[in-house]
Amino acid sequence: MLSLLAINWEPELRGIVIVAIAVGVLIGGTYLVVGTNLGARLGFLIVLAGLFGWMATMGAIWWTYGIGLKGREPTWQPAEPVTIVREPSQLQGAEILESSLTLTGSAQSDSAEVSKALQLEGWLLLAESDTGRGQAVAASDDIIQREAEELQAGEYISLAVYNKGGERWPKINESLDFVAFFHKPHFALVEVAPVLPQRTEPGRAPAKPVVDETQPRRYVHMIRDLGSKRQPAIFITIGSSIIFLLLCRILHQRDLTLRQNLNEQSPAKA
Repeated sequence: MLSLLAINWEPELRGIVIVAIAVGVLIGGTYLVVGTNLGARLGFLIVLAGLFGWMATMGAIWWTYGIGLKGREPTWQPAEPVTIVREPSQLQGAEILESSLTLTGSAQSDSAEVSKALQLEGWLLLAESDTGRGQAVAASDDIIQREAEELQAGEYISLAVYNKGGERWPKINESLDFVAFFHKPHFALVEVAPVLPQRTEPGRAPAKPVVDETQPRRYVHMIRDLGSKRQPAIFITIGSSIIFLLLCRILHQRDLTLRQNLNEQSPAKA
């Protein structure tokens, strides 16, 4: 009774038991049917070959569409050598800009000068409707608030997001890139501006944030970690395919041996 209660209340135990029962019923039931018709050894080889052939097929589908058993998802990570650039004049030293900047000391004009220089050097300014912009802003928020503990939520706003790199090759054409296994480094730069403290009043909507022009803009530099989303599917596909081919080879060799034995026995009977 205690064992049954533990299985019902523990999700891990329940999952293990369900998988064990499914494997025993489906694979064991198939082996029971095939084994009674073909024999224990031959039936075992055929069922095992069918199992690994099915696993190779499912692994190939998971590999193609990025579903099923997945690894780490792609994420934005802090870039080197500098992640948070606290002054626009430090962008060149942080290896983000190659050309020098002409700064006036005004936060707004310096931001425009930096934006112009970034776009001239290949950085793409993302539109607010771009889904990649939201992902980069969320990652920069995590770096500023949790890792660096420099600013907290509500103390700043993200003004612009710049994107550079990430091209894939080789490509047959722009729409067919299934074999594009190689990538260039993918970078993102998020421009952050501190805001003036706002007085909150009960019952009223929060005031619109106002950028503090007395403080310089900050830039969060990140690099894309492509993760290992399809890695488990790749291992399953390749490993299952090798085992499936080996089992097919064993079955084929067995058929050849059986045919040879039958041919050798036929003249003797005659």
